[in-house]
Amino acid sequence: MADVSTAFDARAPRRDLLCHGMRGNLMNIIKKNLIANFGGSICIAITGVIFVPLYIHFLGIEAYGLVGIFASLLAISGLFDMGLSSTLNREIARLTVQDGNAQEIRDLVRTLEIPYWAIGMLIGVIVIVLSPTIAYHWVNAKNLSPKTVQNAIMIMGLSFAFQWPISFYSGGLMGLQRQVLLNSINAVMAALRGLGAVLILWLISPTINAFFTWQIIISIVNTGLLGFFLWHTLPHASQKATFQKQLLVGIWRFAAGMTGISILATIILQMDKIILSKMLTLEMFGYYALAGVVGMFLYRIIGSVYFAIYPIFIQLVASDDLEGLKNFYHKSSQFMSVMILPVSVVIAMFSYEIMLLWTQNSVTAEKCHLLVSILICGTALNGLMNIPYALQLANGWTRLILYTNLISLLIEVPVIIYMTGKYKALGGASVWVMINCGYVLFEIYFMHKRLLPYEKWRWYCVDIGIPLGAALLAAGIFRLTVPTPHNKIMLGGYIFIVSTITWAVTVVATPATRLWIKSVILKPRFCVV
Repeated sequence: MADVSTAFDARAPRRDLLCHGMRGNLMNIIKKNLIANFGGSICIAITGVIFVPLYIHFLGIEAYGLVGIFASLLAISGLFDMGLSSTLNREIARLTVQDGNAQEIRDLVRTLEIPYWAIGMLIGVIVIVLSPTIAYHWVNAKNLSPKTVQNAIMIMGLSFAFQWPISFYSGGLMGLQRQVLLNSINAVMAALRGLGAVLILWLISPTINAFFTWQIIISIVNTGLLGFFLWHTLPHASQKATFQKQLLVGIWRFAAGMTGISILATIILQMDKIILSKMLTLEMFGYYALAGVVGMFLYRIIGSVYFAIYPIFIQLVASDDLEGLKNFYHKSSQFMSVMILPVSVVIAMFSYEIMLLWTQNSVTAEKCHLLVSILICGTALNGLMNIPYALQLANGWTRLILYTNLISLLIEVPVIIYMTGKYKALGGASVWVMINCGYVLFEIYFMHKRLLPYEKWRWYCVDIGIPLGAALLAAGIFRLTVPTPHNKIMLGGYIFIVSTITWAVTVVATPATRLWIKSVILKPRFCVV
């Protein structure tokens, strides 16, 4: 397996990496990145599985609703990202295909780092200033006093200021293909974040303020480590990195497009939570936030695939390898389907059993399992769009995503308000499915009119249709014909068997993964691009 640091050293020749004779290196890089991403995601997901029920045990479901608000506010703070982290990822990946760009890469990081930190501090101040308004006029708490809520939100603001730059440094490390390093740091910090919070709640103070104080400490450490290692792994240059205003000229158009996309996408992703946090009681919103955690688990898988393949898309576009781009697009789309559709189908069909196993609380499982089923379906549809999204960004085309997000937002807001008022949390959750159905139906159509124009129906029928049909068939047979056991140990084994068989059937049914299995068994020479 080729070493990532050697293959992507900025001082080494790059362009021949994408030629026919070097595609084996790409396979090794993709494999290493996928293993690193999935390993890191699994570790982070395990910490959530272990620690979230403990948070609820010590804090109560209402206080946990504040944790859900914290997650939403952190995501909303992405509005201020202005596309800088995505731009840094893309530009570093693009520049590393060419020789002699070490100084430009380091100057680019410094040029974007300074405003990013300034914005992070501004976010913290805004949250602190708005804390009385949020506590007294937005959150509907019953058992927590408004003063307690206000203090918690003020501490959230401090945490935002130090946690927000994590995405910037992560984007830089991903552009350098240092995903093994990135995931190692994130996995360790996630474990410390969860374990430390539980110990503080258990041994020191079972309060929401103590919980968020620990978030500040761990965010400072996490951001510091990522920043140190990004600068340490950048290619060496003869001069010190400096702020270069002219570098912004070359990236402003893409950054502006990413700013619009990020703003609209963040609002779309968080609009249901913003509205429901106002229209629902804090207790019910806590159940909604808990259901959303399951969807975030799926995003761990989606992100693992996306961040492994996105730099390869950039390099294939930069090298004008149209045939390689087309083949890689379909194989990566099928791989994404195989990784998320079986999981989503099983969770949607067995949401009550899964939530019961996870929370060990039948009341909690009963109140949120339908929310889990609805949200996971919407998230799966959203995940399928990540490969087409990567293709558009690799081509520097942001306009289509920007327009579709704008239209989605204009539709989403009134529909969520209506559906939540009429059907409460379930109504609000259902809008997430509607929005993502629109993406799959309309954005794919318009994208393929410009990019890979003859590949649309192959994407629908082969890349998505075959793995979806296989997953529905396998899991549906179990749901309809095999009764679920009442014993929790046996229930856990039952869910494991259903998940394994559903995933195996999907893998065998999907052309790209079936060919990969044959290549492993027969050991011919196999190339992904």
